[in-house]
Amino acid sequence: MNFVKHRLTIFTPTFNRKHTLHKLYESLLNQTNLDFEWFIVDDGSSDNTQELIKSWIKKNKINIKFHRQDNSGKHVAHNYGVINCETEIFVCVDSDDQVTKDFVSTIYTIWPRVNQQASLAGIIALKGNVNNMRIGTSMPTSLKSCSISELYSKQKFKGDATLIFKTLCLKKYLFPVIDGEKFMTEGVVYDQLSKDYEMLLLNKIIYICEYLEDGLSANIDLVHKKNPKGYIFYLSQRIDLSVNLWNKILFSAWYLVGIWRIGYKPSPEERKHGAHITLAYPLAILLLIRQNYKRKSHIFKVRI
Repeated sequence: MNFVKHRLTIFTPTFNRKHTLHKLYESLLNQTNLDFEWFIVDDGSSDNTQELIKSWIKKNKINIKFHRQDNSGKHVAHNYGVINCETEIFVCVDSDDQVTKDFVSTIYTIWPRVNQQASLAGIIALKGNVNNMRIGTSMPTSLKSCSISELYSKQKFKGDATLIFKTLCLKKYLFPVIDGEKFMTEGVVYDQLSKDYEMLLLNKIIYICEYLEDGLSANIDLVHKKNPKGYIFYLSQRIDLSVNLWNKILFSAWYLVGIWRIGYKPSPEERKHGAHITLAYPLAILLLIRQNYKRKSHIFKVRI
Protein backbone atom coordinates (compact mmCIF):
# COMPACT_ATOMS: atom_id res chain seq x y z
CA MET A 1 0.00 0.00 0.00
CA ASN A 2 1.27 3.47 -0.89
CA PHE A 3 0.74 5.91 1.95
CA VAL A 4 0.12 9.63 1.37
CA LYS A 5 2.37 12.37 2.70
CA HIS A 6 1.17 12.17 6.28
CA ARG A 7 2.04 9.08 8.34
CA LEU A 8 -0.64 9.56 11.02
CA THR A 9 -4.43 9.63 10.85
CA ILE A 10 -6.32 11.06 13.81
CA PHE A 11 -9.78 9.59 13.31
CA THR A 12 -12.91 11.13 14.84
CA PRO A 13 -16.41 9.66 14.53
CA THR A 14 -19.01 12.25 15.54
CA PHE A 15 -22.75 12.52 16.08
CA ASN A 16 -24.38 15.81 17.13
CA ARG A 17 -21.19 17.06 18.80
CA LYS A 18 -20.94 20.50 17.17
CA HIS A 19 -20.88 22.04 20.65
CA THR A 20 -17.80 20.05 21.72
CA LEU A 21 -15.93 19.33 18.48
CA HIS A 22 -14.27 22.75 18.45
CA LYS A 23 -12.24 21.82 21.54
CA LEU A 24 -10.62 18.94 19.70
CA TYR A 25 -10.07 21.13 16.65
CA GLU A 26 -8.28 23.74 18.74
CA SER A 27 -6.11 21.10 20.43
CA LEU A 28 -5.08 19.84 16.99
CA LEU A 29 -4.25 23.37 15.83
CA ASN A 30 -1.94 23.67 18.86
CA GLN A 31 0.11 20.57 18.07
CA THR A 32 3.87 20.98 18.08
CA ASN A 33 3.92 18.71 15.01
CA LEU A 34 1.24 19.22 12.33
CA ASP A 35 2.25 16.18 10.28
CA PHE A 36 -1.11 14.37 10.50
CA GLU A 37 -4.47 14.01 8.79
CA TRP A 38 -7.70 14.55 10.71
CA PHE A 39 -10.25 12.12 9.30
CA ILE A 40 -13.80 12.91 10.47
CA VAL A 41 -16.84 10.71 9.84
CA ASP A 42 -20.16 12.39 10.66
CA ASP A 43 -22.68 9.72 11.65
CA GLY A 44 -25.74 11.56 10.32
CA SER A 45 -25.68 14.56 12.69
CA SER A 46 -28.63 16.98 12.68
CA ASP A 47 -26.86 19.92 14.37
CA ASN A 48 -25.00 21.44 11.37
CA THR A 49 -21.81 19.58 12.20
CA GLN A 50 -21.15 19.22 8.47
CA GLU A 51 -21.21 22.99 7.89
CA LEU A 52 -18.80 23.56 10.79
CA ILE A 53 -16.29 21.03 9.46
CA LYS A 54 -16.52 22.44 5.94
CA SER A 55 -15.67 25.88 7.33
CA TRP A 56 -12.53 24.43 8.93
CA ILE A 57 -11.58 22.74 5.68
CA LYS A 58 -11.80 26.11 3.91
CA LYS A 59 -9.47 27.66 6.49
CA ASN A 60 -6.91 24.98 5.59
CA LYS A 61 -4.99 25.24 8.87
CA ILE A 62 -4.69 21.47 9.19
CA ASN A 63 -5.31 18.62 6.75
CA ILE A 64 -8.93 17.44 7.18
CA LYS A 65 -10.64 14.57 5.36
CA PHE A 66 -14.42 14.41 5.81
CA HIS A 67 -17.14 11.83 5.16
CA ARG A 68 -20.81 11.87 6.11
CA GLN A 69 -22.82 8.66 6.50
CA ASP A 70 -26.41 7.88 7.43
CA ASN A 71 -26.79 7.37 11.17
CA SER A 72 -25.45 3.84 11.65
CA GLY A 73 -23.37 3.94 14.83
CA LYS A 74 -19.80 4.62 15.87
CA HIS A 75 -18.62 1.11 14.97
CA VAL A 76 -19.77 1.51 11.36
CA ALA A 77 -18.05 4.90 11.17
CA HIS A 78 -14.91 3.30 12.61
CA ASN A 79 -14.99 0.57 9.98
CA TYR A 80 -15.20 3.21 7.26
CA GLY A 81 -12.31 5.13 8.76
CA VAL A 82 -10.06 2.07 9.01
CA ILE A 83 -10.90 0.77 5.54
CA ASN A 84 -10.27 4.17 3.95
CA CYS A 85 -7.23 5.14 6.02
CA GLU A 86 -4.21 5.78 3.79
CA THR A 87 -1.61 6.44 6.47
CA GLU A 88 0.69 4.17 8.42
CA ILE A 89 -0.66 5.04 11.88
CA PHE A 90 -4.28 5.23 13.08
CA VAL A 91 -5.63 6.62 16.36
CA CYS A 92 -9.25 7.30 17.27
CA VAL A 93 -9.97 10.47 19.25
CA ASP A 94 -13.61 11.00 20.21
CA SER A 95 -15.45 14.19 19.30
CA ASP A 96 -15.90 15.30 22.92
CA ASP A 97 -12.22 14.85 23.83
CA GLN A 98 -8.91 16.66 23.27
CA VAL A 99 -5.23 15.80 22.97
CA THR A 100 -2.13 17.25 24.58
CA LYS A 101 0.11 19.64 22.62
CA ASP A 102 2.76 16.93 22.19
CA PHE A 103 0.29 14.20 21.15
CA VAL A 104 1.57 13.89 17.58
CA SER A 105 5.24 14.44 18.39
CA THR A 106 5.11 11.82 21.17
CA ILE A 107 3.66 9.22 18.79
CA TYR A 108 6.37 9.89 16.21
CA THR A 109 9.10 9.73 18.88
CA ILE A 110 7.95 6.31 20.12
CA TRP A 111 6.90 4.83 16.78
CA PRO A 112 10.32 3.51 15.63
CA ARG A 113 10.27 1.12 18.60
CA VAL A 114 6.87 -0.18 17.42
CA ASN A 115 8.00 -0.64 13.82
CA GLN A 116 10.99 -2.69 14.92
CA GLN A 117 8.78 -5.47 16.28
CA ALA A 118 6.28 -7.36 14.15
CA SER A 119 4.60 -8.63 17.33
CA LEU A 120 3.48 -5.09 18.25
CA ALA A 121 0.27 -3.62 16.84
CA GLY A 122 0.83 -0.17 18.33
CA ILE A 123 1.01 1.85 21.55
CA ILE A 124 -1.13 2.06 24.68
CA ALA A 125 -0.79 5.38 26.54
CA LEU A 126 -2.66 7.03 29.40
CA LYS A 127 -5.67 9.34 29.38
CA GLY A 128 -6.19 12.26 31.71
CA ASN A 129 -9.00 14.61 32.69
CA VAL A 130 -9.23 18.34 32.00
CA ASN A 131 -6.98 18.96 35.02
CA ASN A 132 -4.36 16.64 33.50
CA MET A 133 -4.90 14.11 36.28
CA ARG A 134 -4.48 10.48 35.27
CA ILE A 135 -7.72 8.55 34.72
CA GLY A 136 -7.27 5.18 36.37
CA THR A 137 -3.99 3.48 37.20
CA SER A 138 -0.51 3.89 35.75
CA MET A 139 1.03 1.36 33.40
CA PRO A 140 2.82 -1.63 34.98
CA THR A 141 6.52 -0.88 35.39
CA SER A 142 7.53 -4.53 35.06
CA LEU A 143 6.54 -4.79 31.39
CA LYS A 144 7.46 -2.98 28.19
CA SER A 145 4.58 -4.49 26.22
CA CYS A 146 1.54 -6.74 26.53
CA SER A 147 -1.79 -7.34 24.83
CA ILE A 148 -4.77 -5.10 25.53
CA SER A 149 -6.61 -7.99 27.18
CA GLU A 150 -3.65 -8.86 29.41
CA LEU A 151 -3.26 -5.25 30.50
CA TYR A 152 -6.79 -5.21 31.93
CA SER A 153 -7.01 -8.79 33.18
CA LYS A 154 -3.62 -10.06 34.34
CA GLN A 155 -1.99 -6.65 34.97
CA LYS A 156 -5.16 -5.19 36.59
CA PHE A 157 -4.98 -1.87 34.74
CA LYS A 158 -7.98 0.35 35.50
CA GLY A 159 -9.39 3.17 33.41
CA ASP A 160 -9.50 4.13 29.75
CA ALA A 161 -6.36 4.16 27.63
CA THR A 162 -5.18 5.81 24.41
CA LEU A 163 -4.74 3.25 21.64
CA ILE A 164 -2.52 4.02 18.65
CA PHE A 165 -2.39 1.33 15.96
CA LYS A 166 -0.45 0.20 12.94
CA THR A 167 -3.14 0.72 10.31
CA LEU A 168 -2.36 -2.54 8.51
CA CYS A 169 -2.89 -4.48 11.75
CA LEU A 170 -6.19 -2.77 12.49
CA LYS A 171 -7.51 -3.45 8.98
CA LYS A 172 -7.56 -7.16 9.89
CA TYR A 173 -10.16 -6.64 12.62
CA LEU A 174 -13.33 -4.81 11.60
CA PHE A 175 -16.50 -4.55 13.67
CA PRO A 176 -19.33 -6.92 12.78
CA VAL A 177 -22.42 -4.99 11.66
CA ILE A 178 -25.85 -6.19 12.82
CA ASP A 179 -29.00 -5.01 11.04
CA GLY A 180 -31.08 -2.69 13.21
CA GLU A 181 -28.36 -2.08 15.81
CA LYS A 182 -26.16 1.00 16.12
CA PHE A 183 -23.67 0.05 18.82
CA MET A 184 -20.89 -2.50 19.15
CA THR A 185 -18.42 -2.28 22.02
CA GLU A 186 -14.78 -1.68 21.09
CA GLY A 187 -13.86 -4.78 23.08
CA VAL A 188 -15.06 -6.95 20.17
CA VAL A 189 -12.12 -5.72 18.09
CA TYR A 190 -9.58 -5.41 20.91
CA ASP A 191 -10.18 -8.97 22.14
CA GLN A 192 -9.55 -10.34 18.64
CA LEU A 193 -6.45 -8.21 18.17
CA SER A 194 -5.11 -9.40 21.55
CA LYS A 195 -4.93 -12.96 20.23
CA ASP A 196 -2.19 -12.00 17.79
CA TYR A 197 -0.52 -8.80 18.97
CA GLU A 198 0.90 -6.94 21.93
CA MET A 199 1.04 -3.16 22.42
CA LEU A 200 3.96 -1.03 23.60
CA LEU A 201 3.15 0.53 26.99
CA LEU A 202 3.60 4.28 27.40
CA ASN A 203 3.15 5.63 30.92
CA LYS A 204 2.28 9.16 29.80
CA ILE A 205 -0.92 11.21 29.47
CA ILE A 206 -1.38 12.32 25.86
CA TYR A 207 -5.19 12.35 25.62
CA ILE A 208 -7.67 14.46 27.61
CA CYS A 209 -11.23 13.23 27.98
CA GLU A 210 -14.39 14.46 29.60
CA TYR A 211 -17.33 12.18 30.36
CA LEU A 212 -20.58 13.83 29.30
CA GLU A 213 -24.02 13.13 30.76
CA ASP A 214 -25.30 12.07 27.33
CA GLY A 215 -22.22 10.01 26.46
CA LEU A 216 -22.00 6.25 26.01
CA SER A 217 -20.37 5.58 29.38
CA ALA A 218 -23.18 7.34 31.25
CA ASN A 219 -25.94 5.46 29.39
CA ILE A 220 -24.41 2.04 28.81
CA ASP A 221 -27.31 -0.01 30.24
CA LEU A 222 -29.79 1.64 27.88
CA VAL A 223 -27.35 1.25 24.98
CA HIS A 224 -27.03 -2.50 25.63
CA LYS A 225 -30.81 -2.94 25.83
CA LYS A 226 -31.24 -1.17 22.50
CA ASN A 227 -28.45 -3.23 20.89
CA PRO A 228 -28.75 -6.65 22.53
CA LYS A 229 -27.39 -8.80 19.70
CA GLY A 230 -24.15 -6.83 19.54
CA TYR A 231 -23.76 -7.02 23.32
CA ILE A 232 -24.36 -10.78 23.38
CA PHE A 233 -21.96 -11.21 20.46
CA TYR A 234 -19.25 -9.49 22.54
CA LEU A 235 -19.95 -11.61 25.64
CA SER A 236 -20.05 -14.82 23.60
CA GLN A 237 -16.82 -14.00 21.80
CA ARG A 238 -15.06 -13.62 25.15
CA ILE A 239 -16.08 -17.15 26.05
CA ASP A 240 -14.92 -18.49 22.70
CA LEU A 241 -11.53 -16.75 22.96
CA SER A 242 -10.85 -18.01 26.48
CA VAL A 243 -7.54 -19.85 26.79
CA ASN A 244 -8.29 -21.85 29.94
CA LEU A 245 -11.24 -23.32 31.86
CA TRP A 246 -11.28 -20.63 34.55
CA ASN A 247 -11.54 -17.80 32.01
CA LYS A 248 -14.24 -19.72 30.15
CA ILE A 249 -16.24 -20.03 33.39
CA LEU A 250 -15.64 -16.37 34.31
CA PHE A 251 -16.74 -15.02 30.93
CA SER A 252 -19.66 -17.45 30.91
CA ALA A 253 -20.74 -15.90 34.21
CA TRP A 254 -20.56 -12.41 32.70
CA TYR A 255 -22.52 -13.69 29.71
CA LEU A 256 -25.29 -14.84 32.06
CA VAL A 257 -25.22 -11.56 33.99
CA GLY A 258 -25.47 -9.69 30.69
CA ILE A 259 -28.56 -11.49 29.41
CA TRP A 260 -30.22 -11.24 32.83
CA ARG A 261 -29.54 -7.54 33.18
CA ILE A 262 -30.90 -6.52 29.80
CA GLY A 263 -33.72 -9.11 29.88
CA TYR A 264 -32.62 -10.74 26.64
CA LYS A 265 -33.54 -14.24 25.46
CA PRO A 266 -30.75 -15.50 23.16
CA SER A 267 -31.70 -17.26 19.95
CA PRO A 268 -30.62 -20.92 19.56
CA GLU A 269 -27.59 -19.69 17.59
CA GLU A 270 -26.61 -17.21 20.34
CA ARG A 271 -27.26 -19.50 23.31
CA LYS A 272 -24.10 -20.86 24.91
CA HIS A 273 -24.02 -24.48 26.05
CA GLY A 274 -21.61 -26.77 27.83
CA ALA A 275 -20.31 -27.57 31.30
CA HIS A 276 -18.71 -24.11 31.60
CA ILE A 277 -22.17 -22.47 31.49
CA THR A 278 -23.51 -24.80 34.21
CA LEU A 279 -20.46 -24.19 36.38
CA ALA A 280 -20.81 -20.44 35.87
CA TYR A 281 -24.29 -20.05 37.38
CA PRO A 282 -23.25 -19.65 41.06
CA LEU A 283 -20.55 -17.13 40.11
CA ALA A 284 -22.99 -15.26 37.85
CA ILE A 285 -25.46 -14.86 40.72
CA LEU A 286 -22.72 -13.48 42.98
CA LEU A 287 -21.52 -11.09 40.26
CA LEU A 288 -25.05 -9.82 39.68
CA ILE A 289 -25.61 -9.23 43.40
CA ARG A 290 -22.29 -7.37 43.68
CA GLN A 291 -23.02 -5.34 40.55
CA ASN A 292 -26.46 -4.32 41.81
CA TYR A 293 -25.03 -3.30 45.17
CA LYS A 294 -22.33 -1.14 43.60
CA ARG A 295 -24.78 0.54 41.25
CA LYS A 296 -27.12 1.36 44.11
CA SER A 297 -24.15 2.85 45.95
CA HIS A 298 -23.38 5.04 42.88
CA ILE A 299 -19.80 3.87 42.70
CA PHE A 300 -20.01 1.41 39.84
CA LYS A 301 -18.41 2.52 36.60
CA VAL A 302 -18.67 0.46 33.42
CA ARG A 303 -15.71 0.27 31.02
CA ILE A 304 -16.74 -0.29 27.39
